[in-house]
Amino acid sequence: MSRSEYQGLLQIAKEQVPIGIYALEKADYAELRNDHCKSITQLKSLTRQYKAQGFKTLSNGS
Repeated sequence: MSRSEYQGLLQIAKEQVPIGIYALEKADYAELRNDHCKSITQLKSLTRQYKAQGFKTLSNGS
């Protein structure tokens, strides 16, 4: 998949997750997610967990 195709998928994923994480990135690895959170506190906690593992998180609501 090319980088431009990936960027297009990110836009679609971003629209589907109002508050939560929609993608993780690490070096040459990317994973689309659908992690919905009930609060900003829950979102921040989840983001910290993924960052501790070395991932860059892409999220809405923070």
